[in-house]
Amino acid sequence: MSLYRDTGAVVARGIIPGATRALLRAGSLLLDTLLPPDCPSCHGDVDRAGHFCPTCFRQLTFIADPCCARCGQPFVSASFGGARMICAPCEETPPPWHAGRAALVYDEWSRRLILGLKYGDRTELAPILAAHMGRIGRSMLDRADIVVPVPLHRRRLFGRRYNQAALLAWALARQARIAVGPDTLVRVRATAPLARLGRAARRDILRGVIAIRPTRRDAIANRRVVLVDDVMTTGATLGECTRVLLAAGAASVDVLVAARAPAPDEALHPEKSAVSRERYAVAR
Repeated sequence: MSLYRDTGAVVARGIIPGATRALLRAGSLLLDTLLPPDCPSCHGDVDRAGHFCPTCFRQLTFIADPCCARCGQPFVSASFGGARMICAPCEETPPPWHAGRAALVYDEWSRRLILGLKYGDRTELAPILAAHMGRIGRSMLDRADIVVPVPLHRRRLFGRRYNQAALLAWALARQARIAVGPDTLVRVRATAPLARLGRAARRDILRGVIAIRPTRRDAIANRRVVLVDDVMTTGATLGECTRVLLAAGAASVDVLVAARAPAPDEALHPEKSAVSRERYAVAR
């Protein structure tokens, strides 16, 4: 892969001569011989690096159609999405982004992978998850100009040493051969953990927390952005990032995440409206 800089972002281009590709394949075969590949989940034997064993692959719940076109929430059947394939929460409170997709349902099996990437220094999981994200989000990546990750506050970044969303963004940009802006967005102040909070509480806490780096405005202006994160729960963080990008002049923002979790208020109170009673669905 050759890398070059373009408007403050890094672009990956697949310009690899045939001889170089052959050498890379030979090197990969040699490495697999010396260090046999294992399953990213159970560490059992597999044929190729980055592939799940059949047992673990069957445990992962991939999100395919039918699902909500705005947030990726899976539907029990297409009839739950209505004519526009939009879930009840997204109809009642439309997110600021254009389209949203997730590769996996956030459950016991995907949680193991994502928490390993997020807290367990298992950075090798980023390209594996990104491969599935790229498959499910191919249409939005095909029309995108730049991939931007959700940022970490510098205090959390110092403790963790890397931003898992940025690793996913880098991997997606390499796959799609488009620009990546790993430091386009910044968190101007730290926030308390949001895990137990509902949609409205998260939105209130996050207001004004995200900003665009001034030196990256030109890279965003009139660009079609794919915003990347590991998990979407309520969408509050992604929503705040989207509003900042649009205010900076982005032409459009789509959202692509590794996994989709039911929001706490959605999962506990699906009866909150007549529309939800008729159409609410969460894959478990």
